[in-house]
Amino acid sequence: MTATLIQSPDRVVLPNISWQTYQSLIRDFEQEPAIRLTYDRGMLEIRMPLDPHETYKKLLGRLVEAATEELDIEIRSLGSRTCDRADLARGLEPDQCYYIQNEALVRGVAQIDLNQFPPPDLALEIDITSSSINRLSIYAALGVPEVWRYDGQTLTILSWQNGEYLSQDRSTALPLLNAEDLVRFLALRNTIGETKLVKQFRRWLKDYMAEAES
Repeated sequence: MTATLIQSPDRVVLPNISWQTYQSLIRDFEQEPAIRLTYDRGMLEIRMPLDPHETYKKLLGRLVEAATEELDIEIRSLGSRTCDRADLARGLEPDQCYYIQNEALVRGVAQIDLNQFPPPDLALEIDITSSSINRLSIYAALGVPEVWRYDGQTLTILSWQNGEYLSQDRSTALPLLNAEDLVRFLALRNTIGETKLVKQFRRWLKDYMAEAES
């Protein structure tokens, strides 16, 4: 195997990789959570995310989880679990993913087979350095209904509607959350610590809910 493209220090792309090899690499890298694989019908990208990517991944995930706690919504958090299907010859690892609307359906399932169960309801993508493979097309093939993409400045909320992902201001899975408010809190990372930031987010959300109910 030889690399045909190295776009940045954090990734390498390999062509003509079989599904069996991809699956073998998934097993080989089980103990290497910093390595992410994206597979699209023979093309394999191996990513080694840098610190800014991992920082925003964790922080945006913390905001999702804080929101579901405050809203008393049950979720199943699956982090960067591999989402793949052999019949599609496609697979990837979201930066974070969650079952929300379908949480009850998979609550007691130890290992979720996407041939038998729906995909996660929400996937988070940190896109500070763009992937060499069209990851959004893989999410579409897998049937993920909502994807959030954050590039370090802009958060785009994408909802699958009528055969395509459409940008919208507000989340479908968590309707109280919109892109503008989430970006405002993510931007605070440069001035305050994460713990204080999440606490401020919780207070804002409680005030928002109280105002909506009044």
